[in-house]
Amino acid sequence: MATRTLAPRQVLHDPHRQLFDGVRLTSPDKVLFADWGITKLELARYLRGVAEWMLPHIAERPLVLVRCPEGQSRGCFYQKHPPKGTPETLRRIPITEKHGTEEYILADDAAALISLAQVGALEILTWGSREDKLDYPDRLIFDLDPAPDVPWPQVVRSARQVREFLEQIGLESYLKTTGGKGLHLVLAIDRRHEWTEAKAFCRRVAELIVQADPDHYTANMSKAQRVGKIFVDYLRNDRGATAIIPYSPRAKPEATVSVPITWSELSTRRKSDDFTVRNLGKRLAKLTRDPWEGMKAQSLAPAIRAAGALGS
Repeated sequence: MATRTLAPRQVLHDPHRQLFDGVRLTSPDKVLFADWGITKLELARYLRGVAEWMLPHIAERPLVLVRCPEGQSRGCFYQKHPPKGTPETLRRIPITEKHGTEEYILADDAAALISLAQVGALEILTWGSREDKLDYPDRLIFDLDPAPDVPWPQVVRSARQVREFLEQIGLESYLKTTGGKGLHLVLAIDRRHEWTEAKAFCRRVAELIVQADPDHYTANMSKAQRVGKIFVDYLRNDRGATAIIPYSPRAKPEATVSVPITWSELSTRRKSDDFTVRNLGKRLAKLTRDPWEGMKAQSLAPAIRAAGALGS
């Protein structure tokens, strides 16, 4: 990714016309995050402010939303397919599924991001593939999901260990907070492998990590198997599976945000839920380059062979 030079952005809003950058917001003063009093208008301002950072990660990818039209504390639901009344700024594409063809939405520009605020989308999740080649992923994610009793320093150590393992099989990983309690390690890959092969590889990696340290890791999603351990979640790497997009808010009371960080920023002092809709702007204003600068697609084939040769 190219280095960005940041500058303050001024966005005009006419509260009487309920327009924000040309996108109509109904009930702009509706509170979506009650604990902090964050309104629909403030969420729209946030998404407009991070648009240049978010769009490279969201454009051309089918979306799944966590919508909370009445606010985070008053009921949320997942939405895969656009209902009647979905703003026209959100582009629609047909996707073949097991039981037929269904429409999905895509967000291509800042107006589309603002429209996500309009529909009360408090979490934005995407596929790991793009619309022109849906069956061939270009991003893989290892989600390190700690059990409630796992301390944060252990999560930090685990992220570094998994990074080292991926490096051993020839893959460079990039890091982001989740806005929750865990961390995501993200891989950019060439679009040469179908989802079934990519998922099998990710499962193999997770199993090898568990074999190396079964006291601290599990690849079993059962809560009974996760006490005191970190779940190495590889299941997001499948056709139709989704993961939280960089810079997306989370549907949590604190209005936390999933944020790319550099490996040098990983610290026991900075937790995965430190960044919020309210404070992320200060971080972005200080950055002179993208934390994921230099991310490029890498070949998965050598890593598949390397992982297959381990532990056998």
